[in-house]
Amino acid sequence: MLVLPLLLFLRGKLGTPASITFSSLSIIGSLGTKPRDIAGALKFISLIFCLIAAAISLARPQTKTLYSDKEASGVDIMIALDISLSMKAKEKQYNSRSRMIAAKETLKNFIIARPNDRIGIVSFAGRSYLEAAVTLDHDFLLDKLDVVSPARSLDDGTAIGSAISNAATRLLEYQDTKSRIIILITDGSSNSGTVTPREAAKAIALQEIKIHTVAIGSKEGRLSRDIQYYPEQEFDTETLRAIATETQGTYHRAISTADLSQALMNIDQLEKTNRSQRVISHNKEHHFWFTACALFFALIYLICSSVAPPPSPN
Repeated sequence: MLVLPLLLFLRGKLGTPASITFSSLSIIGSLGTKPRDIAGALKFISLIFCLIAAAISLARPQTKTLYSDKEASGVDIMIALDISLSMKAKEKQYNSRSRMIAAKETLKNFIIARPNDRIGIVSFAGRSYLEAAVTLDHDFLLDKLDVVSPARSLDDGTAIGSAISNAATRLLEYQDTKSRIIILITDGSSNSGTVTPREAAKAIALQEIKIHTVAIGSKEGRLSRDIQYYPEQEFDTETLRAIATETQGTYHRAISTADLSQALMNIDQLEKTNRSQRVISHNKEHHFWFTACALFFALIYLICSSVAPPPSPN
């Protein structure tokens, strides 16, 4: 195609004269446009388009589509997130952010790191709330985490037993699961709900569901007194350890952002499963369209050449 500009430049150049000119009145007969002049112009244009189409066809244009079979890894995870008012407490160890913000940002990284796992969310304060059933639509989960937050309208308290029971119920809805996991994140002890955490853990253990517990925050965390008059939180470490032990899970203490990230990273490494993903590549050829165009313009060129043949001596 780089030759075409040169061809256009040379068009109409006389070059070396092939004959001797002399005075004649025959020039009068050449006035006006003859039909074969139109054919000659069309002939040149068709040659240009023929060359362009042929060049593109030789480049073999095509589109490639990759199909990927995205399947669940076999690990279903429910996140039980504490949204009691104490989660608004700000911690120096969390870069002066609230426990809730630190927990949500760390959970987002955890969700992004496990694209092939079905994950759901249960929040809880005085009672538990289903935010999202286990799903592969992780964009939806990330959007959900953005709006989950402590609020005065929620029931007061921390219902850990109800939260893990609710999470386990959602995990049991799927029968094609190889491994079921609950990640419990809380900053306090259970003081609400119709079932105690240990009773719930014993029932959940029978269903072969693991519970990994993460206790966040410190006693130095503070809330404004209009939210909670005594903002210090006492952690029921014994109960959280018992829940993890009963279900063959792990207990983690996270008093800083690094601790929280490391806790979820450890859980991520513990709950890996091998999985193969099939990728199908499909190439669609488009060169034949340009080949057809080149042949079409070549045909026009041949027709125009027969109508307006090159000049020859009489």
